[in-house]
Amino acid sequence: MPDPLLRWRDEFPILDTCTYLVSHSLGAMPRRTAASLQAYAETWASRGVQAWHEGWWEMGRTVGDLLVPILGVEPGTVSMHQNVTVAMAIIASCFSFDDRRRRIVMSDQEFPSNMYLFDGFRRYGAEVVYVAATDRIEPDLEPLLDAIDERTLLVPLSVVLFRSACIQDAAAVIEKAHRVGAHVILDVYQAAGTIPLDIGGLGADFAVGGSVKWLCGGPGAGYLYVRPDLAAQLQPALIGWAAHVAPFDFASGPARLAAPPERFQSGTPNIPALYAARSGYEIVGEIGVETIRSRSLGLTRRLIDRAQAAGWCLNTPLEDHRRGGAVILDVPNGKAIAEALIQSGVIVDYRPDAGIRMSPHFYNTEAEIDRALDLLQELVASEPRRKAGPH
Repeated sequence: MPDPLLRWRDEFPILDTCTYLVSHSLGAMPRRTAASLQAYAETWASRGVQAWHEGWWEMGRTVGDLLVPILGVEPGTVSMHQNVTVAMAIIASCFSFDDRRRRIVMSDQEFPSNMYLFDGFRRYGAEVVYVAATDRIEPDLEPLLDAIDERTLLVPLSVVLFRSACIQDAAAVIEKAHRVGAHVILDVYQAAGTIPLDIGGLGADFAVGGSVKWLCGGPGAGYLYVRPDLAAQLQPALIGWAAHVAPFDFASGPARLAAPPERFQSGTPNIPALYAARSGYEIVGEIGVETIRSRSLGLTRRLIDRAQAAGWCLNTPLEDHRRGGAVILDVPNGKAIAEALIQSGVIVDYRPDAGIRMSPHFYNTEAEIDRALDLLQELVASEPRRKAGPH
């Protein structure tokens, strides 16, 4: 009996043109997204400026609330932003770095954009501590936990590492950070939409992520969760007129901040991106992340079994409970082989110090996994001949 999830394949046009195994980077676009963007265009064309008062202004909250069951948080706790870097910067702007508690502690396996942003806060007094990973695939968290002390203010933590797809023990980090008075920012970009989350239950202070990957929501729609009791106390500095309690009063002088989540807003909201994002959120919410996770584990296990049988190096956790939605294969001349796969219609990507990343989502099939691995096996076998060239 076919998997009932496969009925969703018709909703994703790109699946008719290729074997799409790159949802860890850019999820496939739902067909209904085109209709949603057309609705945006028609609303702008027909309603003009009146659209702001007919739903546009509230879209940051209404679209954010679609993430509530996916993230495991309360309604009214998610604000929408351009991307994760902006959301991280808003968080950092809530704090000062001029006393003893001014450390930002993170693993050196975090996504580089997070490092670039927080490193810039050194000019405001922040002390950034990078903890060297003991293992690039499944890092031991003990060195990170040991580095979190009474001098620590913020701990950014990827729930799923982008290079290896390793799931990290967020609960342990939150427990240690809270014990010493520090705050944890969960980066759930590589987790949301493919593994179940209970951010509220974990007691995380903040969570950030985006729509580009497993949520199939496209670029330009990042999100920020702030724990409700903490949100009411914070005074972010990186804000704009959308964070004012009465933005259309156009009052001069310091802002009177709105209640959360609007107080974490910046300027005019990115309305087209919000129209685009909600289709993916709705589909993931309708299917349910538990169901998606079950399908993902079956397909990634098929990838792993085939890779092990071929004798290839796997730079990803083998145990299901430690692995997110991607599998990373390291083969000789991996970058060139990844490009050859793409040219043959198997869409993957390659990352230095990692390998070829493949990520089946709920819309992929076992046959697509087998096609991808068959082609990869052919390319690896022919690599010495390809490098030698014709005689």
